[in-house]
Amino acid sequence: MKKVTYKVFAALSGALILSTVGCTKLEEKPLGSRFVNENKATGTAELGSVYSVLNGFTDQSNIYALQEHTTDEMMGPTRGTDWGDFGTWRKLHQHTWDPFHNQINSTWDQLNTGIYRATQVLSTASDIQIKAEASFLRAFFMFQVVDLFGQQPFREITDAPEVNPKVFTRAEATDLIIKDLEFAEANLAIGTPGKANKLAAQAMLAKVYLNKAVYTSAIVGGPFTFAKADMDKAIDYSNRIMGKSLTPIYFNNFTPDNSTASSELIFVIPNEEGAAIGNVQNRFRMTLHYNQTPGGWNGFTTLADFYKSFEPNDQRRGGSFPGLTDKIGLRSGFLVGQQFGPNNIPLKDRSGNPLIFSENANLLFSTENQGIRVVKYIPKPNATNTDIIEQAGNDYVFLRWGDVVLMKAEAILRGGTDPLGQTPLSIVNDLRSIRGATVVASVDDKVLLAERGRELYWEGWRRNDQIRFGTFNEPVDQRSAKSDPTRTLFPIPQRAVDTNPNLTQNPGY
Repeated sequence: MKKVTYKVFAALSGALILSTVGCTKLEEKPLGSRFVNENKATGTAELGSVYSVLNGFTDQSNIYALQEHTTDEMMGPTRGTDWGDFGTWRKLHQHTWDPFHNQINSTWDQLNTGIYRATQVLSTASDIQIKAEASFLRAFFMFQVVDLFGQQPFREITDAPEVNPKVFTRAEATDLIIKDLEFAEANLAIGTPGKANKLAAQAMLAKVYLNKAVYTSAIVGGPFTFAKADMDKAIDYSNRIMGKSLTPIYFNNFTPDNSTASSELIFVIPNEEGAAIGNVQNRFRMTLHYNQTPGGWNGFTTLADFYKSFEPNDQRRGGSFPGLTDKIGLRSGFLVGQQFGPNNIPLKDRSGNPLIFSENANLLFSTENQGIRVVKYIPKPNATNTDIIEQAGNDYVFLRWGDVVLMKAEAILRGGTDPLGQTPLSIVNDLRSIRGATVVASVDDKVLLAERGRELYWEGWRRNDQIRFGTFNEPVDQRSAKSDPTRTLFPIPQRAVDTNPNLTQNPGY
């Protein structure tokens, strides 16, 4: 059980400061350039330092954990002495975090690092392509800050070190995000998913307008009033995205060759086998048992109720996957029941008992076999079928077409008008038919939120969706009581509030 330390730079309180986070079972990997010329950002090298901040999203902690462990589709059980980690995972799932929570602090640092670096590039670059990419990336990071924290500190490059960063309100920051994305959309080509591109800007604009009611609400946690004009904008930007279609084989969106096997990818971290800068292997290692192939860290699980929301024939539920299951025994999707290894040999746990994953787990006291595991990204077996290629070529997915079509269906459901004449029912049933699920007779909020869960589970969007649909604070397994609506925002890290008087702590903290 190794302990590693991550160090990232953050633009806070007039200067970049070091933030240190310790967690067990976290593989050490760079979150980007550690040493960057913070006063000279003029070209592609400096833009690369902005892209490198995206690597932080691929970790199982921090940004990803805040968006997933807090929801109805993920939790991190403590197993004996494993995964206790001073309650960091448990506090997220049970909505009991405070302004000193280590992962909240690190998330704040990571995202504001990206925003500051992008602002540096925008302040000095003259090339329109570089400025457009930096605008998209700043908006992408700022969207997360607005979504998670509700206010945005902002330092101008010309500000003296002793000047406290000004702070944008949630609504002001949302306007800046839209402005950056509109500039990116107007000046970027369709390009490739591995870089900021026009389609990615359009998808993010659709997402911003879909969430605008949340970000401009006078009351934290709602209720929210979705304006028809915003829903029309979300539909318009969804309709502008061309050349994408649903991938017939769902898990081809996440295979080692997903760059060619998927027809859905819009924005990704591109990975090449042997040089995977945004390595996806922790997405399956964080959940798999030690004795499986590949060996995992025996950590996170999904919730039984979430697993049961899938029909047996829904291909998103997973099952045997060619080139994986026949070689090393591992299945795709949800893993429950007896597990198998290479040559289809039934596996045993560390005590010699059958390795059978049960449906339920307890956050405080779980055995090594409890909890349903999830394999979303498909490992690539090595030549001898005894392990995997650690740095496989799976692109790490941020935005894809399945998300866009469901955003469009939601915008129509919330009162928007589609000039193409589609309906929420037609969109949802088209998707369900391709995924192997039976069609539904009608679509309402409950049906659509459930469909977004089935389509996008463990991709980092669930908290955002649940807040918009008003279910984030509802009780779930291992959180028996309804949490306060103020929990729809995380606290500003206390050290940030203490050092910048322009920041105001969020309600409830």
